Amino acid sequence: MNAELTRQVNELRESVARLHAELTRYNLVAWTAGNVSARVPGHDLMVIKPSGVDYDDLSAENMVLCDLDGRPVAGELSPSSDTAAHAYVYRAMPEVGGVVHTHSTYATAWAACGESIPCHLTAQADEFGGEIPVGPFALIGGDDIGKGIVSTLTGHRSPAVLMRNHGVFTIGGNARAAVKAAVMCEDVARTAHLARVLGQPVPMAQADIDALYDRYQNVYGQRSSPPANS
Repeated sequence: MNAELTRQVNELRESVARLHAELTRYNLVAWTAGNVSARVPGHDLMVIKPSGVDYDDLSAENMVLCDLDGRPVAGELSPSSDTAAHAYVYRAMPEVGGVVHTHSTYATAWAACGESIPCHLTAQADEFGGEIPVGPFALIGGDDIGKGIVSTLTGHRSPAVLMRNHGVFTIGGNARAAVKAAVMCEDVARTAHLARVLGQPVPMAQADIDALYDRYQNVYGQRSSPPANS
């Protein structure tokens, strides 16, 4: 690798290793389950968590560099068992820069029921622009999970999909955005479950969902100011 590519990969190794701590911080994973990956911008490469390694033992050095067919190109450890799914998403969705997989409790319970999460919350409208969809069942290890993710999320506002009988996959422009989507997906799933326990959640008008999504995506938060003389 040339010096610039080496720098990019090293930065992503640091970032991806650090972001795995957010999965444990928000109780989205158990034991060694779950994974975060990041695309190397401008290259057919990605950085992903190694398979079966304790979260306390994850470091920049043991993140695995793979090509977008899921084959390791650097690193001594085997990559995550979900590597083929991540790689398929990157090949099919060039706008995606990060992918996350969790088995977070409430969202995975919805996946076990094979049910999308309807949009009854302003926070869900903000983040997901409507329902969080359920994707098809697929076995681990090949492209089928990736194909299910892509077919479900293509043309959908949601950056999260509940893969039936499996768990949550999220996408983002970078790995941090995909981790945020995983955190918010579990938060929404928990509240939606409790609302169902309490009674019948109140529907939201589509126009209100659209307005909330537009505001959050385009207005909320800090925006860089234009130059003083522009």
